[in-house]
Amino acid sequence: MSKSSPIVLLIEDDLADQEIFKRAVGQGVMRADLHIASGGEEGLDYLHRKGDFAPPAAAPAPDLILLDLNMPGLSGLETLARIRSNKDTRAVPVVVLTTSDSESDVVQSYELGANSYVTKPVRFEEFVRVIGELDEYWFDHVVLPSAKSA
Repeated sequence: MSKSSPIVLLIEDDLADQEIFKRAVGQGVMRADLHIASGGEEGLDYLHRKGDFAPPAAAPAPDLILLDLNMPGLSGLETLARIRSNKDTRAVPVVVLTTSDSESDVVQSYELGANSYVTKPVRFEEFVRVIGELDEYWFDHVVLPSAKSA
């Protein structure tokens, strides 16, 4: 990847999980410019630069989206469907990162265009390890389209 810090959009309503990601970035476990949206609607506002995200500097195009499924309001699956239905966002890789291990959630996520499905570990240390593995896989091994062409 040509940029030193990939842009990651975390769409997650759980404040504790948001904090784990912030800490992981702060400790260098994930080498990213992390942006957080606290739900599906806010995530879509970010992606489409609406409201508080209208200024381009407030919402740089993400290289990767990490998406929780279980959120109030617009669910993760509904958010994923909207991301994939929009020509401007459909090519951005989306990793579903959720507590759900339901087979129907897994199947539906892939049917809607998720690039990966990861179940969040309960223990903090394991969660941080998974974040590091996501970083290594997506930013060391995978070739991503540039955010401008996605």
